[in-house]
Amino acid sequence: MLSLLLGCGSFAVAENHWVVVDLAGKGGRLRTVPVPAWCKVLVDLWLRDSGVTGGRILRRILKNRTRQDAGVTPDVVWYAMKRSARLVGIDHLAPNDLPRSRARLCHDAGRELEQIQFLLGHASEQTTARYIGCEQKLS
Repeated sequence: MLSLLLGCGSFAVAENHWVVVDLAGKGGRLRTVPVPAWCKVLVDLWLRDSGVTGGRILRRILKNRTRQDAGVTPDVVWYAMKRSARLVGIDHLAPNDLPRSRARLCHDAGRELEQIQFLLGHASEQTTARYIGCEQKLS
């Protein structure tokens, strides 16, 4: 779950490529962003090991360990993320911390601002620059 959120959020296949499709952003703007290869590899491992062959990737599991077809809710995902963060000593986690981390990791790996902007689905380079903490004067 953390890999999905850090890598891309949620995703689907579009035009033979793995992407996040119609992700609703601020102001109702819809974004389509690519899914990193490392994230797809982890999802494939999860699908193989979980036995999920269609529908939602992450499913509800009852206390008796029965898997449900219904997917988990955003609240369940957020609870799991906050709980995991606390286990590693992160007391305050905000929803935008994962995209910010993704942007900083890309920047630290030498990716260009325009590439990171595309990855995050930002309309503005200034927004991306704020995410990676390197405000730039763009003309």
